[in-house]
Amino acid sequence: MTDVAAVQALERWREQLAAQRWRGLLWIAASPEQCLGRALAIWRQDSTRALWIAPQRPAEVAESAWLPAGKARTRLGGEQTLVVFDAVSAGAGFDPDAFGALSGTLVAGGVLVLLTPPDWGARPDADYQRLADHPHRSVHLASRYLQRLARMLGAATDTAHWPANGDLVLPSLASPGEHASGACEDPACATQDQAQAVARLMRLRRRRPLVISADRGRGKSAALGIACARWLARGEREILVTAPRPAAVETLFEHLQRHCPGARRDGQVVSLLRDGQTQRVCFMAPDALAERGGGAGSLLLVDEAAAIPAALLADWLARFPRIVFATTVHGYEGSGRGFALRFLPHLQRHAPDWRSCTLTTPIRWADGDPLEALTRRLLLLDAEPRPALPTSGDAPPVLRRWRRVALASDESRLSVIFGLLVQAHYRTQPSDLRRLLDGPGVSITTLERGDSSLAVALCCEEGGFSAELAERVARGERRPRGHLLAQSLAAHAGSRRALTSRVRRIMRIAVHADARRQGHGQQLLAAEIERARHDGIDLLGASFGADPELMAFWHAMGFRAVRLGLSRETATGEHALMVVMPVSEAGQALSASLVERFHRLLPTLLIYELKRLSPTVVVALLAEGQAPPLSAEQCRDLDDVTLGRRELALVRPALQQLVRRGLAGGAPHDDDAWLLVAWLFQARSSAWLADRLALGGRREVEARLREALTRWRAWAG
Repeated sequence: MTDVAAVQALERWREQLAAQRWRGLLWIAASPEQCLGRALAIWRQDSTRALWIAPQRPAEVAESAWLPAGKARTRLGGEQTLVVFDAVSAGAGFDPDAFGALSGTLVAGGVLVLLTPPDWGARPDADYQRLADHPHRSVHLASRYLQRLARMLGAATDTAHWPANGDLVLPSLASPGEHASGACEDPACATQDQAQAVARLMRLRRRRPLVISADRGRGKSAALGIACARWLARGEREILVTAPRPAAVETLFEHLQRHCPGARRDGQVVSLLRDGQTQRVCFMAPDALAERGGGAGSLLLVDEAAAIPAALLADWLARFPRIVFATTVHGYEGSGRGFALRFLPHLQRHAPDWRSCTLTTPIRWADGDPLEALTRRLLLLDAEPRPALPTSGDAPPVLRRWRRVALASDESRLSVIFGLLVQAHYRTQPSDLRRLLDGPGVSITTLERGDSSLAVALCCEEGGFSAELAERVARGERRPRGHLLAQSLAAHAGSRRALTSRVRRIMRIAVHADARRQGHGQQLLAAEIERARHDGIDLLGASFGADPELMAFWHAMGFRAVRLGLSRETATGEHALMVVMPVSEAGQALSASLVERFHRLLPTLLIYELKRLSPTVVVALLAEGQAPPLSAEQCRDLDDVTLGRRELALVRPALQQLVRRGLAGGAPHDDDAWLLVAWLFQARSSAWLADRLALGGRREVEARLREALTRWRAWAG
């Protein structure tokens, strides 16, 4: 078959796909020159709504139709009929995150053309440079991930394949059948599912949150946009929208503008002037929204809620009386399964009248779409852990260390382990699967019962730098790839020893939802501590979003805080916290130095850079510190405040000492604790405290502070 005949056959196949309202994937495995020639022949047939993903733009491709893989997310919300994904030319590689994002932009009849070498998987590609932590080179890494992709594509029966020295092979499609168009009575909506979601949104009430869940391509973001237009028409003054990144709500704003005549858009703000008053729909990043107060009538829409920490969602639930959580069930933005496990129990406790709505009908394509099913298999987007077996006294769980070469060829077990990670973590991405299989120095340990994985821990090796390189890194002159924990401690704490020592970072630790609160996480972590001692590691550490519950887990296992990010992460609204535990004699001295430095610096940070840190996080941090006994003079100052009417601000040092000593000594971490910390250490204003405590003003706040201090003074004796 000539290339011309192959392109003609491909066009007939696309017509069949369009008749089915399906999409497909064409895998061209050949030399860079042959791949480029074939892809351009296809491009000439359909370049109007096409996108070419490659490091360099081919001459025939317009600037507006070309994009490097690293910018793939900027096209979320767009629609293509053709995507050429170059993983073969010079400097090109397979970016799993870009592939996952762009596959969802194809409409019915569209084709994703994947260009790879004929021996794909025989060696790492250029994108493996992102995996090559110092001192590793990408060419020396294993390529088990790519081998897995090539093996799965070779065995796929729903994929078109055009090998280097062979004819185009097209999959057979069923005869065109009747596919539900999803038409409905609401002219603004594409499916009945979407119309029902919009109707639910318009019936949103105070303290009755709505949860909208759907797989990709079901129109949940569009439903939010349509509802926003109707809320504005009904007189709503302000609607706040948040998501992990602005691109995630592009579809929402497009539909809002489409259905709101007269609205003006300026970036991520849509405003409408009506009857002399301005109405607006405004995007706010999670970190900015964390400081935004909620009024009596505030309305907040949270899109891609699965990619946002549950603690942040819980905070918004308390502050915004009308709130909607929209989440993808299986997707690269976050796992709806994890969202359900982490947040819905809290929602049930604090808002038992919440409502749910699920969208199942695809909009851009029909049910049974081959590309959607293939993308899920390749990227393990729908990975799920097996149900945990019942606890049995005769079958205690056992530890298992995995050889990654065996795991890469065991698709069932790989899906189980990756499913645990997806379920437990809000930021798991498709590229994390590649790091799991091919990242240098990565180890995988699971806790098993039968054929079920109850818990999994991923670790990676860090440190071991030369003294010269450590010095340059600490001075900010070098930033080798990787070594997150060691480099951060060097750059922010000035610790050269953190780089020259042997450090092991626990990248992820996850416990099966059905096996939590049974000590499995502690058992697995204890095993990692023992293994680190055996392997001669100096420091064992971890980095995670500062959350009091997580902090309590690590603290109970002997880990101590040594660094806290000075600003919230934009995507999560949380501050990154680093904790360490010494596992060698040298590590003991290093850990003690890092902990002492952190707690010496913390009070100053709390007044300035960390003034807006959640007081509950501050309470957990201060509880790790130490405080000397109260002096006689300090005790007298405390009595003057609690037994008399002395001005609180004039004895602040004694009050701070009382609180630090109480927290370190095991005083209850209740409402008194966060209130005292917020006022004494962060200088939170009376207005801010009054808003959080629902009090009338400064006098009531001061009375509440004196009551709390009296209780703590009695506790201290």
